[in-house]
Amino acid sequence: MNQKDNFKSTLAMAALDEIPEIVGLVKAQGKVTGYKLSDGQMVSKSEGVAMAKAGDIQGVGVAHRGDTEYLKALPDGKETNNLSSLPTVR
Repeated sequence: MNQKDNFKSTLAMAALDEIPEIVGLVKAQGKVTGYKLSDGQMVSKSEGVAMAKAGDIQGVGVAHRGDTEYLKALPDGKETNNLSSLPTVR
């Protein structure tokens, strides 16, 4: 990519809204009930799943356990951003 194309790509990316990532887990009695996003939003587990399906949360995918859907961090080789490594928030 030449410098002009790189500039266009950078400019296009800057015009996009930033897609938030999960920075904390909301828990009740040890179970995840929601997520805190990097933009400050607090969303329920079901809202988080819907957002992830729509591509509105970065770094996660939707997994299934029986009939239950939940979020799981996409593998990237970093332990620090695995959902189980994130702090519990209120």
